Amino acid sequence: MTDLRLDAPEPPALIAIRRQAGLADEMWRELAPLLAEEGITADTDLTDLPTLQSALDRAVARYNTALFTPTGRARTEAAALLRQVASCFADGETGHAARLLDSLGPQASQEQPATSTACIGLALSLLDAWSAPAGGAPAGVPAGTALPAGHWRGERAATDILALARKGRAHRSHQRLIAQHGGRHVMDGAALALAATVQAWAKHTGTPAAEIAEAAIG
Repeated sequence: MTDLRLDAPEPPALIAIRRQAGLADEMWRELAPLLAEEGITADTDLTDLPTLQSALDRAVARYNTALFTPTGRARTEAAALLRQVASCFADGETGHAARLLDSLGPQASQEQPATSTACIGLALSLLDAWSAPAGGAPAGVPAGTALPAGHWRGERAATDILALARKGRAHRSHQRLIAQHGGRHVMDGAALALAATVQAWAKHTGTPAAEIAEAAIG
């Protein structure tokens, strides 16, 4: 049965490179407006490789940042799912929390309108914000948050995320985290770190974790 709680330490992620038909064409279409802003169009001299590579690097960075910075409905759906995960985690319903996370993919669907990228991005940005002096979390809670005892899915990523968030650098480090741990481990780790912080916040204030999640995750 799927569960966030593990019986043994989580094995390191195996970063696999998968080839998906049509993915390159789809990405080029999505990058085209960003490349155009960099002056790269169908009429550009493609033999100027250094200029092309620099423009492509900037466009990809902006594209990735947008994916991991949800707004509007994407943010609303991500927040709703993360609130459920945090509440389930606090209630010991770690199997349900795992199933919620397992339902996420890179694209929204009718069955699951939240996406993995939106949830990762929102969780990381919230953790950064809560660690700021006026971030809304009680003083000392983000800095004092630790993962609960035991072994967890995404625990390695969560440990790194909590450390980065204390410096306000978790969100800006999302690409490095994914390169190091893999997307699925970062998704689990971001949700785990967020849920652990909500639980610490609840303990500090004597407020039910579900109320903290409802008020703070949005």
